[in-house]
Amino acid sequence: MRVLFSIFPNRAHLYPVVPLAWALQNQGHEVRIAAHPEMNDTIARTGLTALPFGDTEEMRWASQLNTDPDKVRELTELINSLSLRCVPGEPWHDQWLGVIATLSASVPALDGLIECCRQWEPDLVLWDPLFASAPVAARVCGAAHARLLWGQDNIGWMWERFVERDPRTTPEAVAGTVDWLFAPMLEGRGLEFEPELMTGQWTVDPRPDRWRAPTSFDRLPMRWVPFNGGGHVEDWVRQPPSRPRVLLSLGVGGRGRQLSERSGRSWNEIVGRLSELDIELVVTMAADDVAGEPPANVRVVEYVPLTQVLPSCSAVIHHGGDGTALAAGVHGVPQVVAPVPLWCEERVAEHIADQGAGLVVPPDSATGDALADAVSRVLGEPRFAAGAGAFQKEIECQPAPHEVVPALEQRVTRYRR
Repeated sequence: MRVLFSIFPNRAHLYPVVPLAWALQNQGHEVRIAAHPEMNDTIARTGLTALPFGDTEEMRWASQLNTDPDKVRELTELINSLSLRCVPGEPWHDQWLGVIATLSASVPALDGLIECCRQWEPDLVLWDPLFASAPVAARVCGAAHARLLWGQDNIGWMWERFVERDPRTTPEAVAGTVDWLFAPMLEGRGLEFEPELMTGQWTVDPRPDRWRAPTSFDRLPMRWVPFNGGGHVEDWVRQPPSRPRVLLSLGVGGRGRQLSERSGRSWNEIVGRLSELDIELVVTMAADDVAGEPPANVRVVEYVPLTQVLPSCSAVIHHGGDGTALAAGVHGVPQVVAPVPLWCEERVAEHIADQGAGLVVPPDSATGDALADAVSRVLGEPRFAAGAGAFQKEIECQPAPHEVVPALEQRVTRYRR
């Protein structure tokens, strides 16, 4: 069968789909990644084939988030309105409005995506939850379609609350959002809104069972397999560390700046305090962001794939993103999480702590002393290594991407129009 992945044009949204895309391709299926043309080279470096479309200003803006700090700063207000824990009684109206605004960025690209689908005729469209035009394009061309999650299902969780909302307490701005988003995409195409346009005909979820948001959708579980791009292994990564190696990684998108602002501490202060521990500290950040010469036991690298460095690490400090937390889980590495809210980071931190796989340092309290104390504890107390090992086994119990392919084939037979 032909499988089209439709992604939000950003590296952080591409990498989570790569293991399943390769699993499908290795079992004889044809695979394409539909995305903004600026993603062509990044997709090609994964060994997959890009299907470029949607050269709109909205999508170009999104694709530049990887490289343009000014674009990241523009996201600050929106970022603060998207974070959820997905727990009973949690307010969601503001987050819903923020998500709808984000989803609307893909609307101008719909015609281009429909043209791609009509030309290539996919049997299945696996779409990013933030790319709202993908299920519409799938409906137009008759393909089966499903969401492929890269994090907590905030949208699905909020959708169920939207459907069950009390009109007396729901702001008018929230009540009309679905019509506002989908009417321009459905008009003139003979389509009517169905819930599957928001939540997929089913959902592929690569998060551990206990991490999943409580929803009632048809969920196809899949193991998280880390992918961080290709490249070669640096000499220092291959060398066994002479002391415990600790990775300080805050992902992409300005999380380090946000953490520094919230804690009121500069990066030099934080790194300097951590360097006083008997560890080898690997810090992933641009060299320009570090003032002066780093201490002898600190290595500053702009980027190193997590899959390369984590196997040699004794601990990792991070911002609470799914990609880093689950990659550390795959390798059984204890974690120190200073959650910087963007999507579900606070909930990720709670999961790590509940599983005994690490400690949480609130971002407002993430001083050098607090982080150093947490690192000392996860290195010195055996229970954290045991908790990380248990978390690793839990991840391994999920079906691998290649084991999910038969279930996808069955669902395509059921849903293809």
